[in-house]
Amino acid sequence: MHDGLVVVDKPPGCTSHDVVARLRKIYNQRRVGHAGTLDPDATGVLLVGLGRATRLLRFLQTEGKAYRGRVVFGIATSTLDASGDTIDQRPMLLTREEVERAVPRFVGDIDQLPPMVSAVKVGGRRLHELARAGEEVERALRRVRVDRFEVEAFEPGPYPEAVVLVECGSGTFVRSLAADLGAALGGAAHLAELRRLRAGSFSLDEAHPLDDVAANPAAAVLPMSAAVRGLEPISVDDEQARAITHGVAFACGALPIVGPGPFAVLDSEGGLLAVYERHGGACKPAVVLAPVG
Repeated sequence: MHDGLVVVDKPPGCTSHDVVARLRKIYNQRRVGHAGTLDPDATGVLLVGLGRATRLLRFLQTEGKAYRGRVVFGIATSTLDASGDTIDQRPMLLTREEVERAVPRFVGDIDQLPPMVSAVKVGGRRLHELARAGEEVERALRRVRVDRFEVEAFEPGPYPEAVVLVECGSGTFVRSLAADLGAALGGAAHLAELRRLRAGSFSLDEAHPLDDVAANPAAAVLPMSAAVRGLEPISVDDEQARAITHGVAFACGALPIVGPGPFAVLDSEGGLLAVYERHGGACKPAVVLAPVG
């Protein structure tokens, strides 16, 4: 069984769960999961954990992401992207300068309303499940962070289009940004295309198309230590390593830690033993990966 991380370049037309299902077949193992859902029509970086690495995915889900998208103005859809039905269509005469002036208001900590066709849960059910059943429910605004929102290219016309670059925190909906941008400019807009360029420290340069993964499965697997390379690493001696395999807590001063954590705990050879977190003056295990003994 493989334990590690696969960085997939997700193709359009499949769900993130479809990618997981295919990798289960490729690696012939059931314990496979992903971090950070991509919509079916979206492409780009999808992080998939194999075996024990699935326990590390929660640390990847909270990391920032970068996207390139194509926004079409003047057309609103039921899903805020190209997969939905057109619900409003009116030409918008815009200039690139007008769009660029509007974009900065969506940078920083902003409130977003989750789309009905999203994986957010309300009352224990995912919104996209309710949407498929024809239901629309009340949703609370969510606070998200957008670090960068820039216009890279612009095509004028009755239904102008803008290529945008977005760097944002976890939980940000780029299609909501597109729709809200259209509203801020006095009309409508939807997200016609979306490609994830980066998830945490993992970029498209490291991503593998699914066919390439199938052709050489072992070559696509990164070690478990790579999955938490965004965490502060700490190395421990053999005696501490043995204690860590049993989930022993330490006084923070007993470990070579500097930042707030979480910490990727490595043995003397660089193998990942566990992830530890601060709890007051103690450092306790969040995930123990090394087998006892």
